[in-house]
Amino acid sequence: MSALIEKLRQKCLQRGASGIKGLARTFRIMDDDGNRTLNLEEFMKGLHDYGVAVSEDEAKGMFQAFDKDGSGAIDFEEFLDSLRPPMSQSRKDIIDKAFKKFDKTGDGVVTVDDLRGVYNPRQHKKYQDGSWTEKQVFEEFLKKFDSPNDPDGKVTHEEFVNYYAGVSASVDDDAYFDLMIRNAWKI
Repeated sequence: MSALIEKLRQKCLQRGASGIKGLARTFRIMDDDGNRTLNLEEFMKGLHDYGVAVSEDEAKGMFQAFDKDGSGAIDFEEFLDSLRPPMSQSRKDIIDKAFKKFDKTGDGVVTVDDLRGVYNPRQHKKYQDGSWTEKQVFEEFLKKFDSPNDPDGKVTHEEFVNYYAGVSASVDDDAYFDLMIRNAWKI
């Protein structure tokens, strides 16, 4: 079964760092009743819509692998925890440190207000040429981490981790990943 989950993971990562975020968004759309869980039928439809060709038996096996608590439904945390590329604890820790720095208010959600004092928009070329305001630069920056196709101007811890899970998949060395995050976030 892990080979099938790896197949789905690779399909996501082919779409770049936003692949996992994009898949999470796709599955949220499939959640008709808004309860943040997917039943088997929704899951199978989601696989099909995402272009992952598996047999019905394989899809059922994947569903059972994702449904870690055996509830008969996959919640999004179960799904994303299974799908994110494996990361060492040191990578998870540095991502958490970066998010805490990013989330100035400490409320678990990053907004334009959190960016003030963390990100300098005055270095952005569109700010310098007068075509964008500070707020527009901040909003564009947040879109990198926000759910694709439905940016709400807010970045949750989950969205942040999903972004860096995609980045992490392309960096082999833990020390280099750590240095990269530390430099990017001035930690």
